[in-house]
Amino acid sequence: MTRSRLLLLVALLVAALLPAGAQGPSVDGVVYLDTNANGTRDAGEPGVQDAVVSNQQAVVRTDAEGAFQLATPGTGVVFVSVPDRHAASGSFWRPAGRGLQFGLTRRQAESSFTFVHASDPHTSAESVARLRAAGAIAAAHRADFVLMTGDLVRDAIRVGEAEAAGYYAMYIAEIAKFAMPVWSVPGNHENFGIERHLSLVSPVHPLYGKAMYRARLGPTYYSFTRGGLHFVGLDTVDIADLWYYGHVDDAQLTWLRADLAAIPADMPVVTFNHIPFVSAAEPLKGFTDEGAAPTTLRVQGRTLFRHVVSNFADVAAAIRPHPWPIALGGHIHLRELLRYGSTITTRFEQAAAIVGGGTAAVPSISGVTVYTVRDGRVDDGEFVPLDKK
Repeated sequence: MTRSRLLLLVALLVAALLPAGAQGPSVDGVVYLDTNANGTRDAGEPGVQDAVVSNQQAVVRTDAEGAFQLATPGTGVVFVSVPDRHAASGSFWRPAGRGLQFGLTRRQAESSFTFVHASDPHTSAESVARLRAAGAIAAAHRADFVLMTGDLVRDAIRVGEAEAAGYYAMYIAEIAKFAMPVWSVPGNHENFGIERHLSLVSPVHPLYGKAMYRARLGPTYYSFTRGGLHFVGLDTVDIADLWYYGHVDDAQLTWLRADLAAIPADMPVVTFNHIPFVSAAEPLKGFTDEGAAPTTLRVQGRTLFRHVVSNFADVAAAIRPHPWPIALGGHIHLRELLRYGSTITTRFEQAAAIVGGGTAAVPSISGVTVYTVRDGRVDDGEFVPLDKK
């Protein structure tokens, strides 16, 4: 076990054992300008003032020296919301602890940039070539970064630790080869062991549920700013006993409101997450009570649609009054574009699955979508198929 993983497991256990509102061990550190981009704070490298740091619960700003403090470890991970005209020097997150250091490098102001929205690689030995093909497309289009919206691994919900960890390791190794940063968020398949009748994993396992994701890929929700747009990666997969469903929990909503309070009210917000906020795919697939992923789920006495975010109105209320031009999702294995003639002007766009698949009613084409941002506006995107006709 690596030292960073051990520290994160300790932090996760402390966070789980703390009662609500309890004061646990403090977390502190510094955000600094890594002028030589070597990933280490050298003498004379200044702190970055007003950088936003979070433990997925509290949101704080750095002081004039770039220092920050958090009262508790939160979820066990701490991240810096990478500010505009900057890039992370090394990882943007760390296991919660003392003396954390987050390096930033300066980026020139830009009026345009390109990013790729990709999703659902379901990484395994059988599918890894398709993930590599997606990376090649991103490189060919000179994308500045990739947003990867969940179902990163073939499976962690129904298998044991060794198999799940192997898929995670493969995904992490592959995205490290991409020519640009990959910003990942979790899907339902990343929640380790939750279908306990199949995985035989105990709910007290230290990596159970979302803990495996945090141990390997860091925060399950976070933000960064690029070219005048505030990108917010959300975790739209909640857990009800053995089952997942689309939902953003109260802790995440509280964090979201605090995160958005730290940016100008007129700054546009781009969200990216796995289970979409809205989708027309379920009627196309047809209602089912059967199989591993039925259409609805009973949660706390309420019947909810499982494959869209059941409390979308709460998320929308948290994002207002910011402009919200586009919401990017995955999960349904179809390239989908929805617009509504109402006061909601958001474009809801789902990515096709890298792994392929979809619905028999609407045959799927596997691929990724390339977006260009010019003067703060996201274009309509270009869908690029993975498979040659």
